Amino acid sequence: MENSIDNQITHITSRPVARPQLAGRAFNLLFVFIVLALWPDLASGQTTNTVTGPQAAKKGPADTFTGTVWVTSLVPNDSIFTTISGSVAFEKSARSHWHSHPAGQILIVTDGIGYHQIKGEPRQVIRKGDVVKCPPNVVHWHGASPNSKMTHLYIIPNTEKGIVKWLLAVTDAEYNQK
Repeated sequence: MENSIDNQITHITSRPVARPQLAGRAFNLLFVFIVLALWPDLASGQTTNTVTGPQAAKKGPADTFTGTVWVTSLVPNDSIFTTISGSVAFEKSARSHWHSHPAGQILIVTDGIGYHQIKGEPRQVIRKGDVVKCPPNVVHWHGASPNSKMTHLYIIPNTEKGIVKWLLAVTDAEYNQK
């Protein structure tokens, strides 16, 4: 019996593992993505250094956020990619003001529990792992719940159409309405 278990363990651990092939495929896909992303620069004969280091988080201004919010730019706007991206960390009960994006916005919740609401619709609870697509020109807000911080990544595409139109603050009554 003992010999049989040893044989099974040897068999399991000596099987070839497919991970190196997957890693190779992932690397190839990443390489193709990078080449395609840089193609406009390469085709024009211009090359630029696209590596950026971590940006310092900046406190969100009171004219666009209620409560303590930290905003970190990850991908700045430019005329080639016309997309910006960053991270927003909301302290408990902190939230954005009502706003809209001419080309829409994608949120990826990376930590905590928060809220997202489209004007005129019920507030939705969002959690780590959720992806929220905010349609173009639709007024909405997002922020942390009263009992949890919340962090999300944001992606704003097609910035040539504009980035954001800030509106009024979300009132406490609006924030607390279920």
